[in-house]
Parts: sequence; C-alpha cells; structure tokens
Amino acid sequence: MQAPITLLLIAVTTIVSLLAFKTPGLAGRLILWPPAIDRNKQYDRLVTYGFIHADYWHLLFNMLTLFFFGRFMEPMMAQLSGHIWAFPLLYLSALVVSILPTYLKHQKDPNYRALGASGAVSAMLFAFILLQPWARIYVFVIPMPAILFAVLYVAYSIWMDRRGGDNIAHGAHLAGAAYGVLFMLVMQPQVLGHFLRELGIGG
Repeated sequence: MQAPITLLLIAVTTIVSLLAFKTPGLAGRLILWPPAIDRNKQYDRLVTYGFIHADYWHLLFNMLTLFFFGRFMEPMMAQLSGHIWAFPLLYLSALVVSILPTYLKHQKDPNYRALGASGAVSAMLFAFILLQPWARIYVFVIPMPAILFAVLYVAYSIWMDRRGGDNIAHGAHLAGAAYGVLFMLVMQPQVLGHFLRELGIGG
C-alpha cells in the first residue's frame, strides 16, 4: 500500500536522530526536559522529543514498527476518515498526549528527560489492533495474535511502570496505546462494532 507520510516520518526521524547522535547540542535542544518547558515555554519539545532516540537499537525498533504497521494504517485511516491527514494527525498528536502524564509527573524534576517515538508508535499499533485483532504479530520472532500481544503489552507496561528503574517511559507507552484506541473511535465510531465482531462479541 502507498504510505508516503509514513516514509516521510521515518526519513525525518532517522535523519534527525542520526544528527543528534553526533551533535549533543541538537539532542539537548530537542529532548523533553521539563524545566525548558516550564520555565522557557519551549512547548515544541512535546513533539520534537519523538524525533530523537537514545541509540541505534531504539531508533531501529521504533522505525521498523512504524514502517510495517504505518504502511497499513496510513491508507486505511484515510479511507475510514476521508482525509489523508488522519494518520499524521494521530502520530503527531500522540507524541504530545502520550508523554503528558509522565511530563506532569516530572514537571519539577530537572533530572528527568524523555526521548523517542515509542508513545506515538504505541498509539499507531493499538489503532491497528482495533482493525486487525487477529493479525499475526511477531515478538522476538515469536508469532502471536495482535489481541494477545495487546493484553501482554498493557500488562507488562503497567508492571514495569510501577516497578520503575529502567529509564523507559512505560507510562507513555500506556497513554499512547489508550490514545490510539480513543482516536480511532472518535474518528470512526463504527470501528468499535467491527472490533467486537472480530472478537465474536455481538452481531
């Protein structure tokens, strides 16, 4: 399927991330750092943090996920909504919404920083699961139905968010996943009926 916006997001994120790896000053300006938002009103950081990554593996994982699922979701969302901008709107707004709970929690913490597209990728992935709950997803080469992956993903993220200590914003993953579902239901309420029928619930 044609997905030019998905490819553009991957290209921009990859280029900016690679530049930030080699330019600490650029990474420092784009990363989500609460004092910069709270004191300097640099609200753009609520979006720009999603275009830089911690390392090559972090970047590769997020961009591969965006590539495989974005190619389906971009044209499908355009078809369901009638607007080609539905997919980029989901992705970019999910960057903001997914990080807000974590940002508010650490708003006064000068030592907190966040980066990476994981929250937006989670939103896109869970929007996909609403449409294709029985699609096969590979997790570390292990195949499983998308709906099972969703349950395990949410359970793991909740557990790790409470446990803490691994420098990963699991709360952003959860918020992104929830936002992806809500975005789809607001955009096209009939998606809920489709999802329930796919699960064998309802007529």
